[in-house]
Amino acid sequence: MAKFIGAFLGYLMGGPLFALLGFGVGMMFDRGLKQAMGFNYGAQRERIQGIVFETVFRVMGHVAKADGRVCESEVAQAEAIIAQFGLVGARRDEAISRFKEGIADSFELEPQISDFMLVAKSQPLLRQMLLEALLTMALADGDVDAAERDILLKVAGYIGISARDFQRLLDMAMAQRQFHGRGAGGQQSSASRGNELKAAYQAIGVTEAATDAELKRAYRKLMSQHHPDKLIAKGVPEDMLKLATEKAQEIQAAYELIKNSRKK
Repeated sequence: MAKFIGAFLGYLMGGPLFALLGFGVGMMFDRGLKQAMGFNYGAQRERIQGIVFETVFRVMGHVAKADGRVCESEVAQAEAIIAQFGLVGARRDEAISRFKEGIADSFELEPQISDFMLVAKSQPLLRQMLLEALLTMALADGDVDAAERDILLKVAGYIGISARDFQRLLDMAMAQRQFHGRGAGGQQSSASRGNELKAAYQAIGVTEAATDAELKRAYRKLMSQHHPDKLIAKGVPEDMLKLATEKAQEIQAAYELIKNSRKK
C-alpha cells in the first residue's frame, strides 16, 4: 500500500520521476517496517492509534461545548468531520460515542491530553495532527470563536506548542481551508486573485518575499509532514488519513497558484 501512496504523492510533488522515486521509497518502507518492527510494533501501533483516536474525538466534543452548550450546528459540524474522515459503521459509532464523552460535564481535558502525551511526547507529527484535527472542527463554521480559541490554546500548551506557533498554525489552517476541494489547476477571477495569492503564501507559511528555493523548501516540508506513510508509522489511525490527504491537496493547490503567478 505504501508504495502506491508514495507514487501518488511523488507525482504531485514533481511529476513522473518523483512518482517513480516515491514508489521505490514506499516499497522499501513496507519491507523495512515489517522486518524491523514485526508483530510487537504492530501491537504498539494499534495501542497508539486507539489513544490518538479517542483523544481527537473526545477533545472535539469538548471544543464543541466551549460556549457551555452544544447547538445543532455544532453537532452537524461533528457529523461533517466524521464523514470527512471517511468513518463508517462501527468506527463511525465509536467516533460519535467519544465525541459525546467529550461533551459530558464530567470530561476533564488535562488527563486526556496527559494520556495522549504518553505516546506523543516525542512525536511532533502526532501532536501537530491532533491540533490540525481540532482546528478542522473549530473552523467548520468558518471561524474560531473566543471560547474555542481558549480551549485550543490550552491544548497547544499541554502538548508543548507555544502560543506563537499555535497562531501560526491557525493562520495557515484558515488559509489552507480556502483551497479545500480545489484542483491544482483551478481558475481564479482577477477580482479575487490578489486575495487568493495572499492566502496561498499564508497556506504555505512563507511571505511573498520568499525566494523560489525557500518556497519549495517550505512546501516540501509541509507535504512530508502530511505523508500517509510517515503518519501511519507514527501512530495516526489509518481511517483518519483522509484529513492528511485533503490537507496535502490544499497545500498543493496553494503552491501551484504561487508557482503560476511567478511565471508571469
